[in-house]
Formats: sequence, structure tokens, C-alpha cells
Amino acid sequence: MYEVIIIGAGSVGTPIAMSLAARGVKSLVIDSGSSAGQGNNKCAIGGIRATHSDPAKVALSLHSLKTFSTWKDVHGDDIGWFMGGYTFVAYTEEISRSLQNMIPAQQNAGLNIKWCDADEIIDLVPGISREGLLGGTFSPGDGSASPMDSCYAFQRQAVKEGAEFRFGETVESIVKKGNFTVRTDKGEYNSTKIINCAGSFGREIGAMLGIDIPVYPDMHEAGITEPVQRFFNPMVVDISRSPGSANYYFYQFSTGQVVFCITPEPPILGTGTAETSVFLPQVARRMVKLYPRLANLKVRRTWRGCYPQTPDGTPILGQAGPAGSFVAVGMCGQGFMLGPGVGEVMARLVTDRSTGEDKMVLDAMRLNREFTGTEALK
Repeated sequence: MYEVIIIGAGSVGTPIAMSLAARGVKSLVIDSGSSAGQGNNKCAIGGIRATHSDPAKVALSLHSLKTFSTWKDVHGDDIGWFMGGYTFVAYTEEISRSLQNMIPAQQNAGLNIKWCDADEIIDLVPGISREGLLGGTFSPGDGSASPMDSCYAFQRQAVKEGAEFRFGETVESIVKKGNFTVRTDKGEYNSTKIINCAGSFGREIGAMLGIDIPVYPDMHEAGITEPVQRFFNPMVVDISRSPGSANYYFYQFSTGQVVFCITPEPPILGTGTAETSVFLPQVARRMVKLYPRLANLKVRRTWRGCYPQTPDGTPILGQAGPAGSFVAVGMCGQGFMLGPGVGEVMARLVTDRSTGEDKMVLDAMRLNREFTGTEALK
């Protein structure tokens, strides 16, 4: 008998297991993959930011940043952490006003962020296109890390503290009769509590408990270049729209590669992972126009992953369904950056130790909200 069964050993389930294990909770993590992080976690590009418009997301991400930025000093693992910051650039008056209007609320939520004029952005990203540049925001405490190295490190720490993992097992049913019985294609496990961290399949797992969870995956592509000497530090985000795409973003990884991604518009729904011939020409045009120096880089590979979306672009966290059932799903492509913060909040919730800040986060991200509006920087 376990105290908690966690379904999903990815960007969210693994740090939850780590946080529960640190509190002495006996937990089991079940995943159909061959090891931790084999779902959408390995498709993440590695950006970690607290630069959000939603105070609840800012709070979660600030906790995550503390975990990532101190991991090597505390635990000894090199997870590729690099604190290069994030800059959201503005080339139109509308985007400039929108970004500047968010800053007071972001600062009130604890985010270190400021508005930079065009010259300051050029100093941050040498060689960025000056034509039409109005400025941008800069959050120096944001950064990046390796999704796989991080997930493996979190799993090792969870196991060290007593968590168990079962890989290569697909959950087939969940029955609640007093306790929970989770049946997989290879075995049967019992627990007093259960947490749904199934990512793109969170809705299907919820249905096993009679819960309708509005998570609808869509597909995004990303790519990586050859490694080169570092020539800029921050993640660069352009939230302007272009035919076929919304925002796009890129940064230089700790080992020199430039990693990039784009948001299709309209969204491409589904869970397919096959790359397309459209992505690279589309994103390359936009990136090179913004930052001409990128034209000299060779792309090594591209890939595709899923963003488990919710109707309002905000995750779903908290108790849902029968007593003892919890959810941590719908990360909207931000599971990697939110994961450690989510892990702390969910571990305290499950052990009845929620803080005032936790309650604010859980209220904003509860399942039974209205799902109106959209998080501006999702």
C-alpha cells in the first residue's frame, strides 16, 4: 500500500515525487515510458522563466527557478543551468504598451523585471535588428537548463529519498473503493491518494475517475543548431503575429547551440510527433529577420512535441473528483519550467500543509473555474 500513486514521470510528476519523498511520503510513480521524462519533457527546449502575466504562474516559477539555479550547489548534478534572462522584444506600439502595462503587476508578484529601451536591448542581444525596435522587457533571473538532465536528476533525488518508479506500464483502469486501485498492463497497485500528472493524456486518466478535465493537446515544433561560441545571453521572445504563426522564441544553450520554437496559428491539434516541412522555413524567416546573425548557423535537427492546453492557457492544479484524487495537468507547454514549483505546492496540498501563497495558486488554477480569458504570456 502506497500513500500516493502518481501517474506520469515527466516534467511535473517527477518533481512532485521528489517533493513528496522529501516529506517522507511513500509514493509510487507509474509511467508507460522506458524512463523518466520520455513524454513531452524531452521535447521541451529548456527555457525557465517567471516572466508571466499571471501572479500564480509567477509564484510557481520563482520557486522553480530557485530549484534549478541552486541544484548543482545543493545536489552536485550539472543540469545545464544558465542564467541568461529573458527578453520580450517590442517592434510595435501595441506590443510595447502591452508589455509595459504588465510590469507593475509582475513586480508586485515578486518578479525582477524592467523595461529596456532599444539601445539596452541591443546591448543584451548584440546584432538584433534595430529597425523599428522600441525596446523590451528584461528579467535577469530567468534562464535555461537541460530538460532531460534535470528530469533524471529529480528522479534520482526522489529515489534517494524513498520514492519508487515503475516504467513501461500503461494505466488501464483506476477504481476507488475506500482506497484507490490502479491497474496497469503489468500489475495492480493500491494507495490512499492519487495524482494525475499524465500530461497530454490527463483527460483520459481523469475519465477513469469520472472527472472531465479540459486538456486538449496541440503540436509545436522546435529545432537546434550546431554549437558555436556564445554571442548572446537571454532567451529572446517575439510575441508578434505572422501568417501561420504567433510568437516564437530562441536562446543559446549552455553548450553553445541555439534552440528555437514557434507557436502555430491556428493551433494544430493532436498528439502527433512527426516533423513537418513547413516549420523550419517558417521559423527561420522570422528569426533571421529579427536577428540576422542567426543566418550563419547550421540546423542540426528539428522535432515536434505536444502542449497540453487548457481553454485559458493556465494549468489545472488541486483536488478533483473523489476524495484523495488530485490533478496537476494542462501545463500548456510550460511543464518543465513550472514543474519544481508545482511539485512543492502539490506536496504541501497532499500533506495538508498548504501556505497562503499555495492557496492563492490553487484557487487560480482550480478545475472548477470559469476558464475565461487567456494568460497573456502563455
